[in-house]
Amino acid sequence: MHDKTDQHDVLLERRGTAAIIRLNRARALNSLTLDMVRTVAAALDAFAADPAVATVVVMGEGERGFCAGGDIRALHESGRTGTALAENFWRDEFRLNHRIATYEKPYVALMDGITMGGGVGLSSHGRHRVVTERTRFAMPETGIGYFPDVGATWLLAHAPAEIGTWMGLTGLEVGPADVIHAGLADVQVASFQLPELIETLAELPRGALSRDVDSVLKNLGADPGRGPLRANHDVIEPIFRLNSVRAIAEALHANGSDFADKTLHAMSTRSPTSLVLTLRLLREGKQSRSLAECLRREFGACLQILKSPDFYEGIRAALIDKDRNPDWSPARLDEVKAETIDAFFQPADVPLSL
Repeated sequence: MHDKTDQHDVLLERRGTAAIIRLNRARALNSLTLDMVRTVAAALDAFAADPAVATVVVMGEGERGFCAGGDIRALHESGRTGTALAENFWRDEFRLNHRIATYEKPYVALMDGITMGGGVGLSSHGRHRVVTERTRFAMPETGIGYFPDVGATWLLAHAPAEIGTWMGLTGLEVGPADVIHAGLADVQVASFQLPELIETLAELPRGALSRDVDSVLKNLGADPGRGPLRANHDVIEPIFRLNSVRAIAEALHANGSDFADKTLHAMSTRSPTSLVLTLRLLREGKQSRSLAECLRREFGACLQILKSPDFYEGIRAALIDKDRNPDWSPARLDEVKAETIDAFFQPADVPLSL
């Protein structure tokens, strides 16, 4: 049975026992709006309650990406004008991230193409995470004066061998092999086999379990090989376990390998405030008891980021003027004040029920 409902920016489809959620803003790389977040959340509730639905599949329309993140322009405008949109977006998005992490039915995310920011929140918290040879994964927030959110301070903090710390600080893209190695995806399937995967899932019986989906994925899975982050374990692990950004930068400089030099160059273009904030959030995440604890902490930091000049400058340089030349304030790591970072961790009235 095929049954499709057009929700404009989100398409909902029933195919056999599979319910399919398609993000439908291909021109915007399926970046998320508040309405999209709410539509996906409502769909998950409806599918959870429907006994005819065995599995839920989430994917992006178009061939370029699964989801490039949140609608940063809208958040920028909300912060500038003082509207409630940014706060409402983050609250509802983080609730959705937690819902995905605790979802009661098999949840399958097809991370084909660009999967960044909010797209990571829609996928890596799920039970079954599928990458393809086209996957371009990143948490690039330090490059726009922001920090890895959507529960990434839980996910990245628990990745092996400090790979998550490398991802969070550099914001650089990672391919499918390293996404799997980092524990942020489960299996690689060739992009041309995704229609076959969906059809096979649609044929599963009602009440199918995660192990049934695992069996389907195992049959279609391919060897992802060895990615560059895994190959550079001996550089990443000892350096990115250090507990200050300055110490990490100095160790990268002293290492002198091509990989270390490229890593250091990437970090040198990021907001110094964002780098220091991100490292502290990741270290706090590693000590946290749950994803919910990290999401609450991130939400409080989001409210503070609206007061940060780097947030607006980063988005200006990346998305508005597109000069790719942000003027960070402060411009140097040694000028980032402890009280500036402490402000992101002040007790706040965080209306986030998880």
